[in-house]
Amino acid sequence: MTVIGGFNSGEYHSRVAALQRSMKQHDLHAVLFTTEHEIRYYSGFFTQFWQSPTRPWFLLIPRSGEPVAVIPGIGEALMKRSCVGEIRCWSSPHPTDDGVSLLAATLLEMVGQHGRVGLLKGRETTLRMPLADYENLLSQTGHTQFVDVTEIVQRQRQIKSAAEIDKITVACNAAGDAFDNVPRRVVRGDSLRTVFRKFKQDCLAAGADDISYLVGSAAAGGYDDIIAPPSDRPTCEGDVLILDTGCVYDGYFCDYDRNFAFGHADTATRTAYRKVHDSIDAALAIVRPGISCADLHRSMNQVLDPVGTSDSGSVGRFGHGLGMQLTESPSITAWDQTTLVEGMVMTLEPGLAYGDGKMMVHEENIVIEADGARLLSRRASAEIVIIDP
Repeated sequence: MTVIGGFNSGEYHSRVAALQRSMKQHDLHAVLFTTEHEIRYYSGFFTQFWQSPTRPWFLLIPRSGEPVAVIPGIGEALMKRSCVGEIRCWSSPHPTDDGVSLLAATLLEMVGQHGRVGLLKGRETTLRMPLADYENLLSQTGHTQFVDVTEIVQRQRQIKSAAEIDKITVACNAAGDAFDNVPRRVVRGDSLRTVFRKFKQDCLAAGADDISYLVGSAAAGGYDDIIAPPSDRPTCEGDVLILDTGCVYDGYFCDYDRNFAFGHADTATRTAYRKVHDSIDAALAIVRPGISCADLHRSMNQVLDPVGTSDSGSVGRFGHGLGMQLTESPSITAWDQTTLVEGMVMTLEPGLAYGDGKMMVHEENIVIEADGARLLSRRASAEIVIIDP
């Protein structure tokens, strides 16, 4: 089988076939995709060119048969190496019609005047084309009905193949090597910018392709933010450092963090660290196919907030799906009733507020297996790691 976008072509054929079975069950004549990860998932079209917002890209999957790509001409050569049956191109950017008429004509040819076309409309999705062009598409496709297929597509993508899990594992191992190096590579006085640079170098040396996500913080006695960019402030004795990375291997992410302290950690920080660590142990003890995300949230929250008085839920959730995107559905919240099944890759990410506006966040990556869960990240130490002076 031909290798395309990091997988054998059979992987893409099986993904398309699975979607087409769902399409028949829901009386859909086609599905339209406009976003990077769905187009890559079903076709193997893998490029960094998505960084440019200039051009729209479209993939149509019919109820039967092979996908049809409607794309700017600049992508034709690469798309020919993907798993599509036909490629239709226009010269883009275009001053008046950036692919809309070509897309409309292709849709009408595929589904007719009264077809039902699936489109991602729900949580964690976007429409990657100008709103004016979408409105123009609606006017050109007459009585075509655009139906939300978010649940169908997200559920399919939640369940990873063995090949997908292997790629996530490589990313996790690269990050693990870099985290193991932190106490040896980082010294007190390094700015967070310097720490980030050293960590990224170690991830790349350990086999990651890219480190497209790295956030963190270092502050005295604990941190109150984990999403800001790095600063040039030197780290000091008593600072608590968190690094949260999403490094990438062959288009698949890991996503987990580790906490450190320079010289020493105070009692409140050590206690908060043990709590979030123990809450992940509680989740690992119950996780298996058949339980819900809400069950996982409850197990962690019972450790973090046994009497229901803390602000442990202020981060909004205690984990999420993981794969081609740094964060995917579902979310580990009190309200998400998504049932875990074998093959799902998830993060466990409890957060706890403590002290005077401080927070402690801890994260691991797991894959759901028949008899429970297997850690893809290396389990963090039970006590916060000290970086010696």
